Amino acid sequence: LDHLHNLVTNRTDAHSLHSRVFIGNLNTAAVAKADVERIFAKYGKITGCSVHKGFAFVQYASERDARSAVAGENARVIAGQPLACAVGLSAQEAFKVMFINWLIN
Repeated sequence: LDHLHNLVTNRTDAHSLHSRVFIGNLNTAAVAKADVERIFAKYGKITGCSVHKGFAFVQYASERDARSAVAGENARVIAGQPLACAVGLSAQEAFKVMFINWLIN
């Protein structure tokens, strides 16, 4: 099932990109995939979730739900770190953001 969820968060069509939330600055040493899903489930139906070192993607069924999640969770401190949330980033763009943050910090 995790494999299917990762496939969902890798889609690059416009609807998928605009209904996907990138979650950066995520303390993945302390926060598990189940935690991410629990935190973000209150904003709408999640169709996929993938967690990587330092960041995650949550795919929603609707663009409105994704925007609500960003509005509600961006800058929220989870496990000692403020989340950096955005809608519409591809995996490649997300890696660029994470790399720049790594260089700055």
